[in-house]
Amino acid sequence: MGKSSAVKQKDQKLKWWQLSLLGVAGTIGTGYFLGSGLAISIGGPAVLIAYFFAAVGTYVVFDALSRMTADHPEQGSFRSYAQKAFGSWAGFGSGWVYWFSELLINGSQLTALSIFSRFWFPQVPMWIFAAGFGILGLVIVFFGNKGFDRVENVLAIIKMAAIVMFLVLAVALLAGWIGGGKYNPKFPISYKEFFPTGGIGLWSSFIFAFYAYGGIEVLGIMSNRLQKPEDAPKAGKVMLITLVAVYVLSIGLAVSMVPLSAFNPKESPFVLALSSDHLVFVPHLFNGVLIIAGFSTMTASLYAETSMMLTLAQEGDAPKLFSRKWKGKYPLYALSLISVGLISAIVMSLLLPGKVYEYITTAAGLMLLYNWCFILLSSGKLLESSRSNNIKRWIGLLLIAMAVVGSFFHKLSRPGVYISLLLVLLIAICDLIVQWVRRKHAKESR
Repeated sequence: MGKSSAVKQKDQKLKWWQLSLLGVAGTIGTGYFLGSGLAISIGGPAVLIAYFFAAVGTYVVFDALSRMTADHPEQGSFRSYAQKAFGSWAGFGSGWVYWFSELLINGSQLTALSIFSRFWFPQVPMWIFAAGFGILGLVIVFFGNKGFDRVENVLAIIKMAAIVMFLVLAVALLAGWIGGGKYNPKFPISYKEFFPTGGIGLWSSFIFAFYAYGGIEVLGIMSNRLQKPEDAPKAGKVMLITLVAVYVLSIGLAVSMVPLSAFNPKESPFVLALSSDHLVFVPHLFNGVLIIAGFSTMTASLYAETSMMLTLAQEGDAPKLFSRKWKGKYPLYALSLISVGLISAIVMSLLLPGKVYEYITTAAGLMLLYNWCFILLSSGKLLESSRSNNIKRWIGLLLIAMAVVGSFFHKLSRPGVYISLLLVLLIAICDLIVQWVRRKHAKESR
């Protein structure tokens, strides 16, 4: 999963197609490059259906957020909308759910980067790579984003180039223009081949399809920078059509080139598909690109998480300490709290090296969807009520609910469900305490 680097750029008016391109480049990340392998191993080739319906749900969320942004521009975006629609408790809950989702996304990306690195150094423990990438990302965020936007744009181009390279080479291998493929291509045309794990397997993989579209809320925030805000829905449609085409085509090629038994959460399905005696260097090249792309999305997520913590602290929904900046410009305290979360991910990779990616990715995806629920429910309060809007909103909520419930049906994702529910419970308890204290202070000040 990725975050758009453009969220950190200077305010400038965008054309609708520019927003679409930024969305495509910013959304594609480790949730696609590695998470798709996990989805395929759980649901088989039928995950293509899950990616399509996840795109429908994602578009509904983007459409609601972009229209709220056009009608009520707010600095805090979805957090401010939740607060306006339901009160301060919802603003607190939405902000912290988003913060924890970003924290888990960071942990997922950190784990993915470690897995990619072990492609070359399988004997090195995952936690060593996780610690190295985590420290480097924190250092970049600590010293600010000056000059990093330009680098992010270059990295976005590298990501798109990697996808194009995969599509060209995969077609060449399938057509026999390049020989020496590791596996014998086979198109899954029978029901058993397309649904090897049945409907439950497809249902269980739904959460990982949604996770691949994570980051769409950032594009909703950016829609207020369009030259014509009314073009936001069009930008979202083009962006998601492009993403669906990329995901379905590339994953479809991968499941045709690699047997289902070979897919696993420890290797990118695209590296597996490009394995060839005549292209020995290609998997290594592609793996290097995945590390570069994954690190860019992880660092962008760290920026978003730091920004949210500063906002929460400034508005009284987190201790004021975390709004302070060392020497007036370095977010030392906010990053220190984030570091605790990253250390937890590193410790998990040390204790559970074989399962940590599945657990953290499931929890991250679920926390992301909980926040999307806040967005859809807020839109029902703040936007003009119409039959089409109501139908779209309930379709989005239904698809999100299906993804959440489906996560219970697979042993690899079930622990992630419990992690997400535990975090929601913790946020709810803290929310109740904060609201009680505020009411008490309000009474005393009268």
